[in-house]
Amino acid sequence: MNQEFLYIIIILGFGYLLKRLNILQEKDGAVISKIIFKITLPALVLVTFDSVKIETSLILLPVIVLIFGIITACLGLFVFKNERRELKGSLLMLSSGFNVGLFAFPLVYAIWGLDGLTYFSMFDVGSSFIVFGICFIFASYYSEEGLKLNPVEILKKLGKSIPLMTYLIASILNLIHIQLPDTIIHVASKISGANMPLSLLLLGLFLNFKFDKQFIKPMMKFLAFRYGLGLIVGLVLYFILPFDTMFRYTILIGLLLPVAASALTFAVEFKYSTNSTRFIATMSNITILVSIVILYIFANFI
Repeated sequence: MNQEFLYIIIILGFGYLLKRLNILQEKDGAVISKIIFKITLPALVLVTFDSVKIETSLILLPVIVLIFGIITACLGLFVFKNERRELKGSLLMLSSGFNVGLFAFPLVYAIWGLDGLTYFSMFDVGSSFIVFGICFIFASYYSEEGLKLNPVEILKKLGKSIPLMTYLIASILNLIHIQLPDTIIHVASKISGANMPLSLLLLGLFLNFKFDKQFIKPMMKFLAFRYGLGLIVGLVLYFILPFDTMFRYTILIGLLLPVAASALTFAVEFKYSTNSTRFIATMSNITILVSIVILYIFANFI
C-alpha cells in the first residue's frame, strides 16, 4: 500500500513540476478536467457498476450524504454569519460537497479496487446533488448580483452533469439486472484506465502553496469546522450504522474528503472577486493535502 501511495505522490508531483517548468499551465487543466468528467470518469462508472452487485443498503449512502450536506449548510450559516458577504458565500460553498470523482477514486481504487469504487460512486451521487443544489444556491445568493434562484436552472445543472447521469443510469441498469454489451464494457474499460493518472496530474497541476495572510484566520476556522464536523459525524455513523465495514468506511472517509472542485467554477460563473477565487483555490489545495494524509493514515494504520 505504501508503494501505491508513492506512485500517487509521484504523479501528483509530476503534474506540479510540469506547471513549474511551464510545460503545462493551469488553463490547460480545463481541457484535462473536461476529458475526466465527460469521458474517463463515466467510463469508469460503467465498468464499476457492470462488474459488481449493488446491495440495497447502498441506496442509503447518497441519502445520508445529502442529509449531512443540508445539516452542514445550516450550521455553516451560523458559524460564518459574521464574515463579509462574498467571503461568507465562498466558505459556505466550500463547506458542502466533496471531491469524489477527481480525488477519491484514484486512491480508493488503489486501496479497495472496484468494490470500493462502487461504494464511493454511490457516495458521489449524494455529493452531486449537494454540489449542484445547495452549493449552487449559496454561490448565487452571495454573489454581487444576488440570488437568481431558478429550480429549472438547478435541474438543468443536474441533468447536464454527465457523471451524475452515468451514476443514475448505471445504478438502475445494475438494480434491474441489465448488462451492457461486452464490446461497450471492453472499450469503457480501456478508456477508464486513463482516469487515475489524468486525475492525479490535474490535481498536481492545480497545486498552489501561495495565499494571502488576511485569509489565515478564515482558513483555520473553515478547516476546523469542515474536518471537525466530518470527523465527529463520520465516527458516530461508523459505530452506530448496522451495515458492512466498507459502507461505514465510505461514510467515515467520505466526510473527510477535499472540497468539491465545482466551488471554483461557481465562483467564476457568478463573478466573485479575484481574492475570493484565489481563496477558494487555496482551500481546495489545502484540503487535498490534508485528505491525502488522512487516507494514507487510514490505509496503513487502521
